[in-house]
Amino acid sequence: MPEEPTKRCEGSGESCSPADWIRQEDCPVGIRNVGNTCWFSAVIQSLFHLPVFRRLVLNYCLSERVLEKCKSHSEKRNIAFMQELRCLFALMVGSNRRFVDPSAAVELLRDAFRTSEAQQDVSEFTHKLLDWLEDAFQLAANGNNPEDKQNNPMVQLFYGTFVAERLHEGKIVSNIEQFGQYPLQVNGFNNLDECLEGAMVEGEIESLHSDQTMSSGQERWFSKLPPVLTFELSRFEFNQSLGRPEKIHKKLEFPQVIYMDRYLHKNVDQTHGRRGDVKRLKDQLTVLQQKLEGYKNYGSGPTKYPLADMLQYVVEFATTKPTNVSPASVPTNPPIHTEPSSGDSRQDPFSSTQKTPIHKPFTQCRAPMEVPLQPAPHSVTEEELYFVRSCLQRWRAEVENTVNELKASIDKVSQALEGMYSDNSLCQVSYRLHAVLVHEGQASAGHYWAYIYDHANKRWLKYNDVMVTESTWEELVRDSYGGMTNASAYCLMYISDKLPYLIAEDTDDETGQALKGMDSLPSILRRYVREDNRWFQQELREWEEQFCQAQCEEPVVESSITDRSESEVEVEEQAISDEGGPEAEPDAQVEPEAWSTEENQVMATHSQPENEVSEVEIPNVGKILVRSDADGYNEEMMLTPAMQGVIFAIAKARQVFDKDGPEAGLIKAFHEEYSRLYELSQEETTPQQDPRLQHVLVYLFQNQAPNRVIERTLLEQFGDRNLSFDDRAVSIMREARSKIRLIKPEDMDMDEYLQWHDDYSMFKTVFAYLLTGLEQYQNGKIREALNYLAHAHQDNSVLLRKGERKGVDQSLIALYRRKCLKELNDNAATLFKSPDANDVAEAVTIMNECIIPCMHLMVRDSVSQEDLDVIELIRSCWCSYLGQDMDDSLQEKLSEFLPRVLDCSAELVVLKEPPKVRKSPHDLCSRLTAVMESIHSTSVITVK
Repeated sequence: MPEEPTKRCEGSGESCSPADWIRQEDCPVGIRNVGNTCWFSAVIQSLFHLPVFRRLVLNYCLSERVLEKCKSHSEKRNIAFMQELRCLFALMVGSNRRFVDPSAAVELLRDAFRTSEAQQDVSEFTHKLLDWLEDAFQLAANGNNPEDKQNNPMVQLFYGTFVAERLHEGKIVSNIEQFGQYPLQVNGFNNLDECLEGAMVEGEIESLHSDQTMSSGQERWFSKLPPVLTFELSRFEFNQSLGRPEKIHKKLEFPQVIYMDRYLHKNVDQTHGRRGDVKRLKDQLTVLQQKLEGYKNYGSGPTKYPLADMLQYVVEFATTKPTNVSPASVPTNPPIHTEPSSGDSRQDPFSSTQKTPIHKPFTQCRAPMEVPLQPAPHSVTEEELYFVRSCLQRWRAEVENTVNELKASIDKVSQALEGMYSDNSLCQVSYRLHAVLVHEGQASAGHYWAYIYDHANKRWLKYNDVMVTESTWEELVRDSYGGMTNASAYCLMYISDKLPYLIAEDTDDETGQALKGMDSLPSILRRYVREDNRWFQQELREWEEQFCQAQCEEPVVESSITDRSESEVEVEEQAISDEGGPEAEPDAQVEPEAWSTEENQVMATHSQPENEVSEVEIPNVGKILVRSDADGYNEEMMLTPAMQGVIFAIAKARQVFDKDGPEAGLIKAFHEEYSRLYELSQEETTPQQDPRLQHVLVYLFQNQAPNRVIERTLLEQFGDRNLSFDDRAVSIMREARSKIRLIKPEDMDMDEYLQWHDDYSMFKTVFAYLLTGLEQYQNGKIREALNYLAHAHQDNSVLLRKGERKGVDQSLIALYRRKCLKELNDNAATLFKSPDANDVAEAVTIMNECIIPCMHLMVRDSVSQEDLDVIELIRSCWCSYLGQDMDDSLQEKLSEFLPRVLDCSAELVVLKEPPKVRKSPHDLCSRLTAVMESIHSTSVITVK
């Protein structure tokens, strides 16, 4: 289940009203899910709420001398990420928002993983994060000697060392290794201490599993523990038979406080002695449990019983008096007896008196015979009875005493095992649980969140993307131990109990008082957060004004773009054309709209000679919200059509740049690329080519987006970190960023801006679903194809309601959705008639998971006549089974899903989420050409 990107106004905790985005007093800030980024939120929150780490990030600073030496791509990228993380942490400290947007930092990480769609593994992400932070702090700690990491705060905080010892040719060979996050296997262990024992003593674990004694094998001992000790719980394993990874849902317990003394190298001799005692006690425990098992399950046959109970049953048999009536002489119609009175109901458990049975006319055809309810010996003398009873009762007492002694011995040995490492000598190095990272789902995908201990208020908090709620240890255990649901702990972060500075808040150097909120931030970050809070207040005021205005006005039903008259469209197009917008003449250079700034007023002129300076007032904003992926030249990224266009535009502006400087060069390159993309937007769409896939600006032009949205989008591409491949490009990139920072909140509606980009992202997703569905259909994978096509149709309907050029032609999606439905239904009908139970189960699965949900969505939308014909065909197919003879089990299965086939309004249906798809513009363009050529070679289909 690839995770669905969190959307506004859904159950993510986000609200349509900015008033609901206000942070509550003393409540931590959430982190917005910007598309499969719950892993980012979980790890960043666990690190941010470690005060010592938060201070390191917020106070990170590099001297000018060090910055001048940073030339490599990785160094620039790490510094850029560090700055983005500082900004994010500053907002998490002092923002008035209930949640913050991590897009800028996330995009840098996504570039490192080479994918923006696949959900990342928490451990993989954390490794990458710690590596980047380590390298960034290394620059600040010791720029002259990158190999000397003794002063690196990341190494000091998160990294430790262990000694690996093994027996080689009769000698002990040891070496020291460094570790950051320590991996632990989950399979075969019940708690964290057992996991650590298994990881530290490999040979010993092998000997226990193979029932052999081994003196060889490798041992590991911690020689230096880090202040922050992180354990990775390996909950995934590769299934060789299935050829895919699977998640281990086994229960694994872990404590709130763990003592690490027994795993330290300085305690080798003491731990070895204890391990010998543990092995001896475990052997005793095994013998005792086997003996107890013999008494609890006694007998030589397949069915076994407790021995004490069996002896008691024999006593009861021997003392039951025989009846005087033989079975052969029982009368055919014995008299009916009534229940004895309450005074006669008391019976001795060893007496032969039996309850008189009650005749039940509705459950038995005649009165029962008067026979004893329990078997009894035909005859037994008093001497025999005395001998048997005395022996059996004595033996039963002996058995009960032995069982009780065994249980007491087992309890004693178990307590000895539990207390083996609990004396004071091995309880000196304590670590307290700080954070638990939880994964819910399967190996392929799922959802992450974190439980983090609030040390100041002594409580557990749950961080689930934008939602931050108070929790309990019981809830944490339920979600984290595993074994009950698909949720389980994936990563455990412990901190040393002996180092109070780890969780100590900042204090004022003069007064010694704790610094909280904005007071704990450096001055430059304090100004940044205040500016963001000012923008947020402006957003709230604008929303309140719009809300009050909407309340006062009469409701007006707005017509869609397809319902507007031709004259209205012509008037609007003419107005846009007069303003120099997208509807201007194709051959004319398109002039970006002028923007006012606080620092300067720059006018755009396009008629000047090429060697003269053209000035343009280009958009602004205090923080880049849409950022590229790396702070340096990346060849693979630069080969995409969008980045290639920016490179060519910069090349064309070379003379202007060399003559008049970076600002003039940016203006020239900006106009070159703006005009090129506008001309591209005028190209005709064909079945094999859609210009909108080549660039987001083409999509914006064709949908008549506001000029400010278009210009800001292009300006941010010139501010892309990937442009730092030469001095000219770096200068233009910096100039573009400075222009962006000048944009005032009142000049740009960021919600509108982000919505346009969300629409384009959905447009690419629709195309990716469509192309993947067509590819799967051609490869005969009908179920997969239907899922992709159903999602494409559903998302595309949302886009088309906003404008006819915002989505894809719906007829092609609908056509192949119908093809898949018919073929899949025929397949299900054939399987349902099969004598094989597995085939029948497969048919029911196809109906419940594929066909019925798709039918329900088709009926819910504006369904076409062709779709209705297919739906009626499917209904007729399954209704035809009603008149046929079939097994009761088949009839029952049919009755379960047939009502859902006939009534598509009876329930809310949610489509099964498809796997994530590739949707880079370059990839989609080439796939569109290939798929459409393949389709046209086999059938006649036209795409508008």
